[in-house]
Amino acid sequence: MYSDSTAPYDQGLLDVGDGNRIHWEVSGNPEGRAALVVHGGPGSGSSPRSRRLFDPEAYRLVLFDQRGCGRSTPHASDPAADMGVNTTAHLVADMERLREHLGIDRWLLYGGSWGSTLILAYAEAYPERVTEIVIAAVTTTRRSETAWLYEGVGRFFPEAHERFRAGADGAADLVGAYAALMNHPDRAVREKAAADWCAWEDAVLSMEGQGTPYTDRVDDTRLGFVRICSHYFAHGAWLEEGALIRDAHRLAGIPGVLIHGRLDMGGPLDTAWELSRAWPDAELHVVESAGHLGGKETGELILAALDRFGKG
Repeated sequence: MYSDSTAPYDQGLLDVGDGNRIHWEVSGNPEGRAALVVHGGPGSGSSPRSRRLFDPEAYRLVLFDQRGCGRSTPHASDPAADMGVNTTAHLVADMERLREHLGIDRWLLYGGSWGSTLILAYAEAYPERVTEIVIAAVTTTRRSETAWLYEGVGRFFPEAHERFRAGADGAADLVGAYAALMNHPDRAVREKAAADWCAWEDAVLSMEGQGTPYTDRVDDTRLGFVRICSHYFAHGAWLEEGALIRDAHRLAGIPGVLIHGRLDMGGPLDTAWELSRAWPDAELHVVESAGHLGGKETGELILAALDRFGKG
């Protein structure tokens, strides 16, 4: 791992329209290979820890907060923030506008979980702007994947899933019900729904032994995160079912490294496998002992891929 202590040498808020401004920062070598970190969630916000994966001498590293989260404005925790202008298409357009704003011709894309969905959506729309892709914990946000995460996997955690269902009064459409609760005018209602949602997410990851990363989010950070997540998943991320894998042929010629834990309860391995079969230029690494959050071997594989591409 590299150091995450180096402060960004440039940062700002980019007006992307619709009243939204996204926060961005650049660190590393101004003359290095451009790379963009695409955070997960959706709505998690960027983390300076991502810098530890990139050689600061090799990369010009860009981090940004997607609409509604992190230091971008307005924050989704504010009930007045218009979620109608926060969709996958908006985020793809924001990434392209950021590339143009920074004067970058082409860049490497790195991310995981929801970040992989957004990476694929962007790369399939703008393949000529992407040099390489590195993804850990592959998801494409198909409705079938969302149904597994919030319903199917409940068979492994029936006690926690019963509590999750109770939080939405047993609604048939759990994700849609939580999305509605996160738009309730009463903050107390929103706070309870956010806490119930995060408790379920942590239950799914509980066998990985890495604490409670979702419940650890507090206050407005948690409210914004769950509002964005439920909003995106209730709408299938505004993607045609299976479109990202169907259209993976658009990634031809872009080297990719896919890293996925065999024990990922939240995002089963079959999605990564299907993507690797549809994208001939991608290599899939299955980490036998890892789950969704990864671990030492996952980190080593990410570092190796980024170091290799950084020398290219």
